[in-house]
Amino acid sequence: MILSKRIADVAAVLLAASPTALLADTLVENVNGLTLDAKGEVVRFTGLVIGKDGKIARLIRSNEMAGDPKKKKKNKKEQPEAFDYRLDGQGRVLMPGLIDAHGHVVGLGFQLMTLDLSGTKSLAEAQAKIAEYARANPNRKWIIGRGWNQESWNLGRFPTAAELDAAVSDRPVWLERVDGHAGWANSAAMAAAGVTAASKSPPGGQIQMDGGKPSGVFVDAASSLVEKAVPKPLSKERDVALAKAQEHLLAFGITGIADMGTSTEDWASYRRAGDAGWLNVRIFSYSASIEPMLAIAAGEPTPWLYGDKLRMAGVKLYADGALGSRGAWLKQPYADKPGERGLQFLEDAKLRNLMSRAAMDGFQVAVHAIGDAANAQALDSIAEMTQTYGGDRRWRIEHAQIVDPVDIPRFARLGVIASMQPVHQTSDRLMAEARLGTGRLAGAYAWHAMQVAGARLAFGSDVPVESPDPYAGLATAFTRMDAKGEPFGGWQPQERVSREDALAGFTTGAAYASFAEGKVGRLSPGLWADFILVDRDPLLATPAELRATKVFETWVGGKRVWAAKTGQ
Repeated sequence: MILSKRIADVAAVLLAASPTALLADTLVENVNGLTLDAKGEVVRFTGLVIGKDGKIARLIRSNEMAGDPKKKKKNKKEQPEAFDYRLDGQGRVLMPGLIDAHGHVVGLGFQLMTLDLSGTKSLAEAQAKIAEYARANPNRKWIIGRGWNQESWNLGRFPTAAELDAAVSDRPVWLERVDGHAGWANSAAMAAAGVTAASKSPPGGQIQMDGGKPSGVFVDAASSLVEKAVPKPLSKERDVALAKAQEHLLAFGITGIADMGTSTEDWASYRRAGDAGWLNVRIFSYSASIEPMLAIAAGEPTPWLYGDKLRMAGVKLYADGALGSRGAWLKQPYADKPGERGLQFLEDAKLRNLMSRAAMDGFQVAVHAIGDAANAQALDSIAEMTQTYGGDRRWRIEHAQIVDPVDIPRFARLGVIASMQPVHQTSDRLMAEARLGTGRLAGAYAWHAMQVAGARLAFGSDVPVESPDPYAGLATAFTRMDAKGEPFGGWQPQERVSREDALAGFTTGAAYASFAEGKVGRLSPGLWADFILVDRDPLLATPAELRATKVFETWVGGKRVWAAKTGQ
């Protein structure tokens, strides 16, 4: 993935990402401020004082009028409070920086740099976009991209290598599915990887076959058969991806993100950014597997680095695949493909051994589980782990999309955080109905049921599977409707949560899920001054208005690290 004008790109992106100088004793006034407190109650304020350390000194309520020379003095000796800087918020809404509890930072960056098929609505449209991209990049030895979704194309099946050959046949093409759980290769890519009719599906994966030959689609672990031949990005390219991802996140008002699947190469990029002073978004890192965790963290979670902007304290394990590629592991067969129950990635003993290896050194364990069988396996494993590993472990299950209703109370009993992504519900609802049938939807994307059972929620986007846009996530969480307002009244509306709980999922809940609640997630004295200035109140705006939220400024640690361009 050689970039044109690479040096210029890096310089431009890093310059755009550079923060202002640290402000000292700063008053941000004339704002419509809101935050949640430690109990989840809404707190309103009109000003914010930032100390020299970049942390919040105090909130100012409407009746305080801190430092106002016009206020009446009790005696002649009383003087207005002095600040090094005073910033006029112009009456805008000031709220905590939002935290994405589940995303893939470098994956977002590469999506912004390579072919993106996420907006295509048909196979023909995708083929045209692939061909156009190949013509525009004649020097690229491989065409790399992601975002295709046969469900959005109403194809009723996976695409084939022949259909990809029709777009590009003169060089290898490898395109990840939108969820990252399947890949689509053309004939040249399979030839380069040595994939033939004799190739076997590996454990936890499946080669899609057509007439006894690989069809061109590789599900979950089978993707590695082709990926091994794909040229690896250079360190400079990875740094550009990080810079682009960071700029994209900050523009949405996202000040922190749990990076679910950090590789050793990703970590090195984060460290280079931190060392050079341009790491602005907070990254709560979860290793991609046990091996990177052991190589990076040396037997215990890393300390908080760069002013609490980077820490590896956990590992992500996989119990199954995704629903769209029928890799999610179900208790009962798929309604639209009888006889198949998806993919079990790890035998019980293997999963528990990996969890134990992480927990014994104090690492937090996050398990990817989408199907109800995978969620049950993860819960069973956690139940066994708790007999050996006590204390505040904060076990996490990532996605928890399809859960047998009988298993939902176990999340609370075992202290498991349900790390869920609201926008998956609107993207997946029709597919979920087809995959499961209407009689098995009671535990699907069951946010409210989790909450009622006493489980803690953390909300995210799973970027780049979905857009990182947190306002779409907030609106979805309390409406169960998409951007078009469909379906009217919401899909499975009993699973809506309140606006306040939706906001908590992207702030206090997401911070708690990564052991960061004592640092970020709220605007309170002693916590970092991570906040955003936006044009509307998320607790008062209509769903449509909320989805159109405009971010004016993003602050991290008392520094303005992103600002909208004039006229934007």
